[in-house]
Amino acid sequence: MEPLQTLPPPSQLSHSALSFLDHKFPTATVLADSPNFVSELQIQCSELDRAISELTRRLGAGLAAYASFSGEIHSLFDGVNNKLHELSATCSSSIVPDGGRGEGDGKGFREELATLAKEVARLETVRVYAETALKLDTLVGDIEDAVSYTMSKNIRKHSFDENSGDMRLFAIKKLKMAEEILTSITNIHPQWRHLVSAVDHRVDRALAILRPQAIADHRSLLASLGWPPPLSAFTSSNSDARIGNQVLNPLQSMQADHKLKYTENFLALCNLQELQRKRKSRQLVGHDREVALRQPLWAIEELVNPLSLATQKHFSKWIDKPEFIFTLVYKITRDYVDSVDEMLQPLVDEAKVVGYSCREEWISSMVTSLSTYLAKEIFPSYITQLDEESLTGVQSSARISWLHLIDLMIAFDKRIISMVENSGILLSLDDDILQRISSLSVFCDRPDWLDLWAEIELGDTLGKLKPDIENENNWKKKIESVVLSSGTDDHKSPLVSSAFVRHLASVVERCRSLPSVTLRSKFLRLVGVPIIRKFFDSILIRCQEAEGLTALTDNDALIKVAISVNAAHYFESVLKEWSEDVFFLEMGVDDDDKVELPSNTNRDSEGLPESSNRVIFDDEIKKLEEFRTEWVEKIAVVILRGFDARSREYLKNKKQWQKIEEGWTVSKTLIEALDYLQGKMSVVEDGLNSRDFVGVWRSLAAGIDRLFFNGILLSNAKFHNGGVERFGSDLDVLFGVFGAWCLRPEGFFPNINDGLKLLKMDEKRVQECMTGGKRWLKGNGIRHLSASEAEKILKNRVFTS
Repeated sequence: MEPLQTLPPPSQLSHSALSFLDHKFPTATVLADSPNFVSELQIQCSELDRAISELTRRLGAGLAAYASFSGEIHSLFDGVNNKLHELSATCSSSIVPDGGRGEGDGKGFREELATLAKEVARLETVRVYAETALKLDTLVGDIEDAVSYTMSKNIRKHSFDENSGDMRLFAIKKLKMAEEILTSITNIHPQWRHLVSAVDHRVDRALAILRPQAIADHRSLLASLGWPPPLSAFTSSNSDARIGNQVLNPLQSMQADHKLKYTENFLALCNLQELQRKRKSRQLVGHDREVALRQPLWAIEELVNPLSLATQKHFSKWIDKPEFIFTLVYKITRDYVDSVDEMLQPLVDEAKVVGYSCREEWISSMVTSLSTYLAKEIFPSYITQLDEESLTGVQSSARISWLHLIDLMIAFDKRIISMVENSGILLSLDDDILQRISSLSVFCDRPDWLDLWAEIELGDTLGKLKPDIENENNWKKKIESVVLSSGTDDHKSPLVSSAFVRHLASVVERCRSLPSVTLRSKFLRLVGVPIIRKFFDSILIRCQEAEGLTALTDNDALIKVAISVNAAHYFESVLKEWSEDVFFLEMGVDDDDKVELPSNTNRDSEGLPESSNRVIFDDEIKKLEEFRTEWVEKIAVVILRGFDARSREYLKNKKQWQKIEEGWTVSKTLIEALDYLQGKMSVVEDGLNSRDFVGVWRSLAAGIDRLFFNGILLSNAKFHNGGVERFGSDLDVLFGVFGAWCLRPEGFFPNINDGLKLLKMDEKRVQECMTGGKRWLKGNGIRHLSASEAEKILKNRVFTS
């Protein structure tokens, strides 16, 4: 090693050199290490010499490339010059005084001129291409040099951060210029895709180095500023919002020089992200760019990531106490959201990063960090417990813990949404925003977990409903004061239907917190639809039991069926009212996203009707409607059958219409049937809701009308004057029974009412009717009988004095 030389006097040294020596040799004791230090400086000088040699080589290569381009351009212009000379000679030789040139020579000249014009245009395109390629090569070379410089500075221990930062800003500036040229090429010269691809390849390599460096520098700067703050500031402070806002943000207490350095670093990171966004936007033309372009703000992520790592040390202790995890995350989010927005939003605006709010990014990044931890640590732990439970068959608290975790997530999301809405940064919350501020977004990436949640939720709900279903009192007691917006009918619904509605409403409310329409629709089909089917099975089984035991002949069986019909009517009304809500309308069933549900073994072999593609519960509503219609008709048929059995003698006695029965306003053989009818209808009226009761008595009226019309009027019985009067009295009593439920009961017995009108006509009008046909019948108010039926009735009319 060469002997050490003595330093010149301090007056001959620069200020930077003196500062450097003072930093390295603060005391006389460290002078002994000076030989090692000199060796280190010599190594660094050698590295710098090699870097200068490499840069000199690259500069030479660039100049050579430039010279090559210049030579090509020169040769191209020489070719153009020669072509122009040839054109001039051709024009001179083609001009003759007498116009002796033929038409063929003129045509050849025009073709040659057009060819020459195309060649000139091609050469102009080549010139523009060469200039653009040279300009891009120069820009990319500057970018690569700047990236190489910043990388070498970061490798060495003794570097000047200011120079690295300046070179990074220089590189970003050149990147923006290159991107503007590439965007122009893409719009004007799309055929130059190979040039664009080559430049993109080199720029991508530079960005692959530049972005990690910028992020690493930003992280080290944050660490030097005291970020993240100690968690004791959150865990020990009061949970009250006013006290929580007093937690100090280290970024607000920065000194002037640190603040300037952080601002420059923040802006560089934002500019780099905006540049990346523009590149992706250009590269993804013709594709779904919104999904690919929307990324979290990098600078905010770098604030959240160290906080997330610090909190996870506590989270690992709270796996069995997840409420502590949600409380801490919410408190950190709330305490810093205002200060982050106040300090960083102006910087984001200055960097011209489009479509970003620091407040929203802070909240969504904190929620995303929580969701990530839940997906990696909490849910797998709970799933392991569930698997162990299924293997051992021993009931544990795993399902309870799972539902408790879901409750915590829903409560947390509601508080976060409230924070967002109160901030005034959003007018509406669409699915994309909800997924970024919802902890339940873990189910977006793991639909199998949603299936598991639905299975646990359904089992828990059905378990809670089982005692309500088995309690007979819940089927006897009615819900009091139930008024739905769809109507004011007294549904007379049993308490069990209220229990089903209450639990189904709870499922719907939990479903509302899911951040996606697809997830909400799937969850309701997996949980809500089976609950409705369980309700349907319960009322169907009770009706079938009543029908199987007594064929609905006794009053208890009728009441049991009526109660089930009331429950179905109330449940159907609730579902229809819900279906008018936008929440359900937007979940129209999609054929591509249907969930296969197990077939119902308690029903007939027929499956559910095909989806109407309108509202998610449409199929279930239709099934309940069909159930009510079917059992209302069965009630009417049972009563009609009993009425028929008790009026059999009345119908068979044809001679009774030849005379009047003195002292009786109604035939004695009809009294029992009318009494049975009135008694059964009284029972049904008391037990059945008003709307379905209307269906019962109208169906029954139509049945009695057909029974009397076919059994009496069309039975060839001879009607004398007294018989007509007697038949009219019987019908008045019958109409009186139905008069309690309508103003004109005879209107619901059209056939026998029109038949009675025919029987009451005098002999002259009977003759007119026999000859007038259908037109005469309609003109005289007989609208429900055909001409042949009227003729048959009138032929049996016997006029007596």
